[in-house]
Amino acid sequence: MELLVVYDVSTETRAGQGRLRRVAKICEAYGQRVQKSVFECVLAPEQVELLHHDLERVIDKRVDSIRTYRLREPHEQYTFVSGRQPRLDIRNPLVL
Repeated sequence: MELLVVYDVSTETRAGQGRLRRVAKICEAYGQRVQKSVFECVLAPEQVELLHHDLERVIDKRVDSIRTYRLREPHEQYTFVSGRQPRLDIRNPLVL
């Protein structure tokens, strides 16, 4: 399934700045950054649960927010992108 992960982590404290870095690292492990706090992910259902679990262990629910949106498929039909594109299309196979 294709997901959009969006987060807002409070960085007013040093602890918040650390949480922001940890949230970004977790998201990078599951998907591709398309904007500063936005990631596109293509995951199996069990991976979605792991992603949510990993993120909830890091954030402070009193001041941080994470939203996960399931994208309607086929994404090409329902997504409009203007401007700089991601480096890789995570939906296609990667050939090295």
